[in-house]
Parts: sequence; C-alpha cells; structure tokens
Amino acid sequence: MARWWARSLRGRVTLIATAVAALVLIPVSIAGVVVAKSVVTASVAKDTRDTAERIAYEMRGGALPMGAAIPVTDPSVDMIQVVGTNGRILATSDAARNMPPLSDVRPTAKNRVISTTNCLPTECVHLTAVRVTMFADSPVVYAGRSTPDVLASRSLEIVVFSEVSALIALTAWATWLVTGRALRPVATMRTELDEVHAGDLSRRVSQPAGDDEIAQLATSVNATLSRLERSALQQRQFASDASHELRTPIAGLRAQLESAQLYPDDTDVEGLVDSALRDTDRLEAIITDLLLLARIGSKVDVAREPVDLADLVLLELAIRNDKHPVYLDLSPGVIVEGVRLQLARVLTNLLDNAQRHAEHMVRVTVRKEGGTAVLAVENDGMEIAAQDRERIFERFTRLDAARSRDAGGTGLGLAIARDVAMAHRGQIRVEECRGGARFVLRLPAI
Repeated sequence: MARWWARSLRGRVTLIATAVAALVLIPVSIAGVVVAKSVVTASVAKDTRDTAERIAYEMRGGALPMGAAIPVTDPSVDMIQVVGTNGRILATSDAARNMPPLSDVRPTAKNRVISTTNCLPTECVHLTAVRVTMFADSPVVYAGRSTPDVLASRSLEIVVFSEVSALIALTAWATWLVTGRALRPVATMRTELDEVHAGDLSRRVSQPAGDDEIAQLATSVNATLSRLERSALQQRQFASDASHELRTPIAGLRAQLESAQLYPDDTDVEGLVDSALRDTDRLEAIITDLLLLARIGSKVDVAREPVDLADLVLLELAIRNDKHPVYLDLSPGVIVEGVRLQLARVLTNLLDNAQRHAEHMVRVTVRKEGGTAVLAVENDGMEIAAQDRERIFERFTRLDAARSRDAGGTGLGLAIARDVAMAHRGQIRVEECRGGARFVLRLPAI
C-alpha cells in the first residue's frame, strides 16, 4: 500500500480529493440534520405553546367549563389535558382521554410556560405546559402531540448520510477518471523519454494539443532536450578541440625530452629548458582558457528580490509538519529586499529551534516598525538567561541540559541566522519574553 501510494500520483490525487469531499460534505450534512431537527422541534414547540396558551386563555375567561371535552383546533396538537394541583385531570381532549397525565412538569408563577418532551409507556410526546393563573392552586394546561417521525427515528440521518456516501464515492470515481485522462499524456511522454539515450538526443516527446500545464510541460521537456543536444554537441566539440590543442605542445615537449634522453651530450640544455618553458606556458594558457570556457554559464549569481515576510511565513508553514501548533499574527505588506532562500533558511532555523524547546505552542509575528521589518518567533518553553542571549548565536553553542532537547542538531542554525541577518544589513537577537523565548529578526523594510 505504501509503495502504491508513493508510486501513483493518480491514487494520491484521488485520495486527497475524496478526503476533501468527506471533510466538506460530512460536517455540512451533520449541520443540515441538526438544523432540520432544530427547525422541526421549534415548529412543534410553537404549535403546542399556541394551543396551550389558547386553552388557558379560554379557561381564564370561563369559555371552557371543567369536565367538558376540550375542542381541538390544530389537528397536529391533539393531546390536551388540564390538570389540577393534586394531579387530577380536570378536562381532556378526545385523543388524551384514556391517557395518564402527559407530564409531571408544573410551571411556576415566574416561569409559567415550559416546553418539554415526555415518553409515555406507548409513545413519546412533545408538549408545552402553561399555568392558567398566577395563583398557587392554578391548574396547568398540557398541549402536546406525538413526536414527529423525523425526530423519533433515524430516517433523516440514514437518508442524508446515504446521499453523502454516494456523493463521496462519485467524487472518488470522477477524480480517478479525470486524473487518469489528464495524466495520459504524461505517461506517453515518460515512455518517449525512456527511449531517449545519450547516443541520440534528437528525439522529442509528443506535445498534446492546447496550452494547459501538461502541454507546457511537454514544451519545457522538448526545450530541455534541445539544450541537452546542444550541450552534448558542445561537449564533443570541446573534447575534440581540447585534444587537438593539447596534443601539439605535449607532443613537442615529449619529443624534446626524449631527444635529450637519447643524446644527452648533444643536447643544448639552455635551449631545451627555454623550449620546454614555452610549451609549458602554452599548456597553462590552454588549460586556463578551457577552465574558463567550462565555467562560462555555470556561475549562479545570488540575486536579491523583494520578499513579503508574511507570505514567506505562510509558504514555510505550508510544507512543515510541526508537533506544536503555530499561532500567527501577520501584517500584510511587510516587504524586505533579500535572498529568498537565505531568509527562508533563517525562518526554518528559528521555527525548528522554537519547536524543539516549546511546551505547548509557537507564535510567529510579522509587523512593521517605522522603516524596519520585524519577524518574531517565540515559544512557551524555558526562558533564556540574559547572560546567554548573545552566546547562543555562537557556533556549536549549547545551553544547559534543560534546554538541550534537540537531538542531532548541528549547533549552527542560530549562527547561520545571525550571519544571514548581518548580510542583509539587519540583526537578530533574543528579547525579553516571560514564560518562554522570543527571537526577533529586524531587517530594513522597503
């Protein structure tokens, strides 16, 4: 399984798409079910409350005599009882006539309306209890209905999650098909590249129609093959020129030395030395020129560019898998001029150091103070003593064992960070931080 995962981009994309679909659809479906049930529950509570309030109003006005059958105006709320203080049923609707009291909940004078549920021996009931008057001997009106099927059973959950499962499976299937079709030209290019060898660099890969990423990849591959072909031709020409240019002075020098060895008495030593030096000078000049030719185009200049520190932090955290959470306080638009790879290395070293020494969390802050860009990385580990705040930037420095949690570190990370900061006309230092350590990099902002 691990080998398949590492080998199949199609499989990884499918699994990722399926996981994303599941992470989106499952919470949405759960929220939908919860909202739907809440809406139904609120609607049932409103209906039962309205009915109970109506009956209580009619009783206060004497329109509903005790012992009479209570008329039902809302067919959904058909269970109505009026219960006295002693628990005796004073009046009831037809549906609740042979039922025990719907509930033993009795509203108080301060809280005269209560909505609740109660499971009777035969069924569960959603009901509202309303106190008729404010007096102590006030009867209580109970108006309820059987629990709706959507609340009493798991049918809604089964339907929703069946649909979600079907959508997730459809997402996986569609992603597998689409990814396979999209990667088909890549498989063709791989086969064609396997047929390219050093003896024949004239072959090119097939370029699919359109101008998408794969077509651009084919264009780049063909351009790379063209450059490799030209480079191979140049190398062969270089070898030919080098052998030709070096052969003549070497042959002349060898001939003179062999002649001197065979005829030492007839050899003009001074003339031999002068001739050998001339040939040596020529060899040195040829070799110098060849080395210069070999270095042309291979030198990589370290170019500075505008770097947004907030973007740099986000890009770095996107590829990390840290054990402690990283909390961010990033101000956008804090830009410095520098070498991106070197600044990224500083951030990596600071984050690695913070993760090694943190107890629970790491915090990264980016802000601008006047004309200075400030990047701060702090952790909630042990504080750094004032006498050690400069020493830790020295090479191979280790503090006491309590802070030496890193196993296998080189001891050069903070030293590298300091040198990069200095090279960018900035500084890095440890600042006061209660309950942890705080490293602050300051660079000129643009």
